[in-house]
Amino acid sequence: MSMLAWTFICPLIGFLILASLRDRLSETMATIVGVGSMALSAIFALMTSLDYFQNYHGQAVNVPLWTWLKVGEFAPAFGLQFDGLTLTMTAIITGVGFLIHLFASWYMKGEDGFARFFSYLNLFVASMLLLVQADNLLLLYLGWEGVGICSYLLIGFYYSERANGRAAIKAFTVTRVGDVFLAIGLFLLFREFGTLTISEIITKAPEVFSVNNPTMILTTMMLVGGAWGKSAQIPLHTWLADAMAGPTPVSALIHAATMVTAGVYLIARMHPLFVLTPEVLLYWVGGVGAISMLVAGFCALAQTDIKRILAYSTMSQLGYMFIALGVGAWQAAIFHLMTHAFFKALLFLASGAVILSVHHEQNIFKMGGLYKKIPLVFACFVVGGGALVALPWVTVGFYSKEAILWEAYAGGYQTLFWAGVVGAFLTSVYTFRLIWITFFGEEKTHAHKLSGISYWLPLTVLLVLSTGVGALLVPPLTGVLPLGPGALLEQAGDAHAKHTAEYIAVGFMAAGLLLAVILYVFNKGRLLECFKKTAIGGAMYHWCYHGLGFDALYDIVFVKPFLAIAKALRNDPVDKLINVFPALASVGNKLTAKTQTGLLRTHAISFGFGLIILLILAMMMVV
Repeated sequence: MSMLAWTFICPLIGFLILASLRDRLSETMATIVGVGSMALSAIFALMTSLDYFQNYHGQAVNVPLWTWLKVGEFAPAFGLQFDGLTLTMTAIITGVGFLIHLFASWYMKGEDGFARFFSYLNLFVASMLLLVQADNLLLLYLGWEGVGICSYLLIGFYYSERANGRAAIKAFTVTRVGDVFLAIGLFLLFREFGTLTISEIITKAPEVFSVNNPTMILTTMMLVGGAWGKSAQIPLHTWLADAMAGPTPVSALIHAATMVTAGVYLIARMHPLFVLTPEVLLYWVGGVGAISMLVAGFCALAQTDIKRILAYSTMSQLGYMFIALGVGAWQAAIFHLMTHAFFKALLFLASGAVILSVHHEQNIFKMGGLYKKIPLVFACFVVGGGALVALPWVTVGFYSKEAILWEAYAGGYQTLFWAGVVGAFLTSVYTFRLIWITFFGEEKTHAHKLSGISYWLPLTVLLVLSTGVGALLVPPLTGVLPLGPGALLEQAGDAHAKHTAEYIAVGFMAAGLLLAVILYVFNKGRLLECFKKTAIGGAMYHWCYHGLGFDALYDIVFVKPFLAIAKALRNDPVDKLINVFPALASVGNKLTAKTQTGLLRTHAISFGFGLIILLILAMMMVV
């Protein structure tokens, strides 16, 4: 276990080297440092995992490093925790992260700030690893904030364009709202337990609090607020689509392997607290996840930017994970988190290849006919898109998504189950639309062929993992996370209804694909164009294209009032108030100066009035 710390130390060292030398490094040296540090991190993660399986047999292992700080009796350690959940997250972050770094060395070639870009990537990964390996919530929060800062730097990497800077600020601001909720939750936990050590809190919680205790409800609500921000769930989801302003490898890293999964990890890690608050878990985790999934599905149908479509699909898949958490299917949620990292990283990296091939064009309606020019990328989209829609048996997404729907069905959560089924229908429609318009039809923008080992190797590995092969990598979560209702029924041999749930889900997925084929292959989109020209159709399209109006609503409710207040306070009224005193002193000085005439009688009269006042005051005191 001594090697565990090196998983985040290696990318941290890479960050320090790249950040200090920056433009003095050649692209080759920056690649060696940036990609090499991630390769070392992945190797150390593999060695740690093997050591864990050989020597610890599924037990949680604590690795204390040093005492971080000490304030009175409060002395949180800088320590790490390693169990099946940490192993799963570490493997995803380092493995998929390495592939994204390797692809980025090809994608970013020739860009200004090459070394700076890799320094941000390294720090991002180091922060995420610290987040998932921390044995206490304070250290977890440090990694949590580190991820947020790095997301700001990476999304705004092309800062010369004003829109990119605004997208970075938006992501930073919106996620900070969630971070405030999480910080309040940590304060509440420390007040109740006197510690922020994760193992102590989850052990003591069932002993200290009863089910639906008001304090615990408030605490879990704060934790959920933090999860909403990082995992882009309603109402803190508006930053996700705009985050596409960053380079495509950044989108892959944020949307697949790291940042957006932090909220899911937090809830899964602190699951004993949420078991004590079942209504918070069901409605504010599962319910909000279902709504976010459906909203994202409708928004994706109207998008024209290839990366924004994938961004909304990420929000939708995160909604599935939240549904799984909400119904108590903890292992299914993490399993889908892993499979989603495979196929979503594949889709984002493949979209980056498409963008480079068509000279940085991102509008899918300006593409077309690309399957002949870039066959590997086309295969990646077919396999990744198949995993996204959960094509039965042959794709990794089928096994994880159907597990979530079965858990909801088995637990009797029919509303969440049918929401997931409708979400599968929408996913099929917009995924087929994306692939068909991009790769088939008439070539509208000339595309050139792509080559390079850093290009095809990450895509090939992720393509294989996005097939049924990836489903063989079952996360070692036994004993770490409880079994869900569906898994318990299977264990008891009473899972006869599982096939019913699968048939319904596959049927709706197939119906979505059939509808998409009719609309885009046979009808060639003419029916949709006619519908968009109607008042209702045009309004629906506009509404979905602009994210169902959430940005406009927040602009009215939050942004404009804030700007108005800032404008009103631009001249600092406090300073103006303080300036009243010098003004009064000046007026007093002028009035006093006018009494100084130099005449003896004026002085005598003044002296006399003063003496009379003193005598009156003395007599009043005597009386």
